[in-house]
Amino acid sequence: MTVTATSAGPGVQARRARVAVAAVFLTNGALFANVVPRYPELKESLDLSNALLGTALAAGPLGALTGGLFASAAIRLFRSSRTGAFGISVVALGFLLVAVAPTWWALAAALFLAGAADAIVDVAQNAHGLRVQRLYERSIVNSFHGVWSIGAVLGGLMGAAAAGLGLPLGVHLAVSGALFSGTALVAYRFMLPGPDHADRPTTPGGRRAVPGAAVWMLAALGLLAVFGSLVEDAGASWGALFLTEDVGAAAATAGLAFVALQVAMTAGRLLGDRAVDRFGQRTVTRFGGALAAAGMGYALAFPSVGSALAGFALAGLGTATLVPAAMHTADELPGLPPGVGLAAVSWVLRVGFLASPPLVGLVADHSSLRVGLLSVVIAGAGTVLFGRVLLNR
Repeated sequence: MTVTATSAGPGVQARRARVAVAAVFLTNGALFANVVPRYPELKESLDLSNALLGTALAAGPLGALTGGLFASAAIRLFRSSRTGAFGISVVALGFLLVAVAPTWWALAAALFLAGAADAIVDVAQNAHGLRVQRLYERSIVNSFHGVWSIGAVLGGLMGAAAAGLGLPLGVHLAVSGALFSGTALVAYRFMLPGPDHADRPTTPGGRRAVPGAAVWMLAALGLLAVFGSLVEDAGASWGALFLTEDVGAAAATAGLAFVALQVAMTAGRLLGDRAVDRFGQRTVTRFGGALAAAGMGYALAFPSVGSALAGFALAGLGTATLVPAAMHTADELPGLPPGVGLAAVSWVLRVGFLASPPLVGLVADHSSLRVGLLSVVIAGAGTVLFGRVLLNR
């Protein structure tokens, strides 16, 4: 069955599919965020040292890197709709096993499973979202990433409330898992039917052309994704430390660095589709890279509470459309089976998230955190330089 959009705009089925994909993005963000506020409880109940807890938590990103290698195959076998919607249940199961893990290695195994499933779901939901975007014939993918951020905030609030109320971890994660798995399964009913390649353009001979530069394009798009990870990790891992150690802010104020970046990034993603439609994806992303470099550069050159918060906010706003743009361009590369380009960029993105904290920390130890956070300026400048490979529609 082929789904098409009319000249009057997307049909009812396309609009329903958009809501369904947004629901999967929201559940994906909410599931992980439900667990994060319960980490201190896990550490205490399993009597873990900081090193053992950190080792167990590292299994999540390791699982994501492993699972990401199979994302494209899963999409080809089950289609992006089934892989994304049903995969949410596997993610929920992985986090539910966290609640009953008797040892740190069992905790690590549960997080490995959740991370692997999450990586596959991430590629699938983006692949289906980009399929819906093709029917809309305008940018909508940034809004999906904005909804993911909203889901993360919702999940974090749920987890914090459950911890505050003393709700048993097993009950909490069973309820959240059932709620969001059910939401994703209902959403599946409204996703687009048919194979993922049904609405892709082909050459007159029926086969998509394979440009010789495809590998180099993927390398450039992967590098852009790494730039996005550098910026996001800067706020999450180092923002509070920069404000306390380099600016002298109080602990309560220091925590606002991450909030400023995430709020600005969420707003940029929710509003980014209109900007992309008006000015073009390449133009918006490259301008955003310049904005991020300038904002963080000023904050590092003239550190204060105000400049730091503004710098992190501008970094988040400037790179809001970067990762969705890289994923979109990778998914449109001719000559690749459905999901391959998208899976490759998503996998490199996760490598960036894994490598960024120790890299910045190493630079900070040998120089200063201000020098380490030049990674954000470099990422912004690199986005301006390499952003030329992005599609501009």
